[in-house]
Amino acid sequence: MRRVVITGAGTVNPLAMDVAGTYAAFAAGRCAIGPLLIRDVDRLSVKIAAQVHDWQPEQHFERQRLPLLDRFAQFALVAARQAVAQSGLRFEGALADTTGVVLGTAGGGLTTTDDNYRSVYAEGKSRVHPFVVPKLMSSAAPSHVSMEFTLRGPSFALSSACASSNHAMGLAFQMVRSGLADVMLTGGAEAMLCLGGIKAWEGLRVMSPDACRPFSLTRNGMVQGEGAAVFVFEDFDHARARGAVILAEVAGFGMTSDASDIVMPSTEGAARAMAIALKDAGLAPEQIGYINAHGTGTAANDRSETAAIRTVFGAQADRLMVSSTKSMHGHLIGGTGAVELLACLMALQTDVIAPTMGFETPDPDCNLDVVPNEARAVRVEAVLSNAFAFGGLNAVLALRRI
Repeated sequence: MRRVVITGAGTVNPLAMDVAGTYAAFAAGRCAIGPLLIRDVDRLSVKIAAQVHDWQPEQHFERQRLPLLDRFAQFALVAARQAVAQSGLRFEGALADTTGVVLGTAGGGLTTTDDNYRSVYAEGKSRVHPFVVPKLMSSAAPSHVSMEFTLRGPSFALSSACASSNHAMGLAFQMVRSGLADVMLTGGAEAMLCLGGIKAWEGLRVMSPDACRPFSLTRNGMVQGEGAAVFVFEDFDHARARGAVILAEVAGFGMTSDASDIVMPSTEGAARAMAIALKDAGLAPEQIGYINAHGTGTAANDRSETAAIRTVFGAQADRLMVSSTKSMHGHLIGGTGAVELLACLMALQTDVIAPTMGFETPDPDCNLDVVPNEARAVRVEAVLSNAFAFGGLNAVLALRRI
C-alpha cells in the first residue's frame, strides 16, 4: 500500500482566516467564543458561540455566484483554495482524473434551510429561490470544490454528525493509500449558527451558557462554532517526485460504532477506534506524544474519553499531552475534526502543543495532562486526532512527522 502525506492546508474558522493565523491563535491560547450575533438571538437561551466575524463573501466570490453558495460552502471553497495554493499542485491532464474531494458536514446548508423555512412558514411566501436545493444540499461543498479545480475523481460529502470530518479524511486517506486516487482534497465545513440550528441544540441540554471548559470539574457543556478546514492528501511518491513540501504523514485511521445509544458516548467504542488507528499506523502507544481530544466540555464525553485513553494507553496515559481546542474555536460539529487536525499539524511542524483553555479545577475523572491554559513547547513524533459523534460513530486519525 502507498504512503499518504499532507501537502497543503487551508482554513476559515473563528480564530483566523488562514492556517498561519490559526497556529498563532492556538499558540497564544486565544478564545474566539463570545456573544452570538444573529437574527432573533433574543429567542435563544444560549447566547454565545464561536463565530467567523467580518466574513465578506463578496471579497471571495463573484456576485452572480453567491446565490449558489451557502455559508458552509463558502468557507469550504476558500479553505480549499488556500490548501491547493500551498500544495503547488496544478490539476491538468491525467491528474485531474485521479484527484477527488470528500468533505464532512453535519448540517450542510442549514442556514439556507433556516432562511427558507422562515420565508415559507413565518412570512407566508408561496415560492422560494430556484437554487435553494443545490444551495442547501450537503454535497454542494465538494461539488463546488471539484468544479473550482476541475477535479474529475471521486467526489462526495459525508455526514456522521460530529465525526463527519474525521470520517471524510479517513476515507480520503484510504482512497489514496489504495490507489483509487493520487490526490484528495478533504476536510470538513459547517455553518449552523442560525436560530433553528441553535434552538435544536438547546433542546439537548448540552450547551454551556458561558464558556467551554473541557476536562475541568466546572465544565457545563459545549459551545457551537463554525468554519472549515481543507487538506491536500497526496501519494508520497507523487509528492516527493515533484519536490513538494510535506507537512506530515497520515499514518493510520480507525473507526468503530458503539451500537449502544444515540447520544451517550461509549468508552469501549472510543477505545477501539484509537486502538485500530494505532494498529493501522504501525505505531505503539508509547510513540504517541499528543492527542487532540474530542473534548466537548460535556460531563459525559470528557469522562468517557479520559477512560478510553487510559484503556488504550495504560501507564503511557500519564505521559501523554491531551488537549481540546474546542475551548478556543468552539464545536464546529461536522467541521470540527478538520479544524482540530490543524492543532495536530502544528504540533508536528512547530513543536508547539495547543492548550485546553478555560481550565479551572481538575476533575478526578479526567486525570490527564490536558495542557491547561498555556501552550507548551515540546517535540512529538506522532499524534492522534479523536472524533466521537452522536449515534456512537467514532473516527480517529494518526499522523506522524516525516
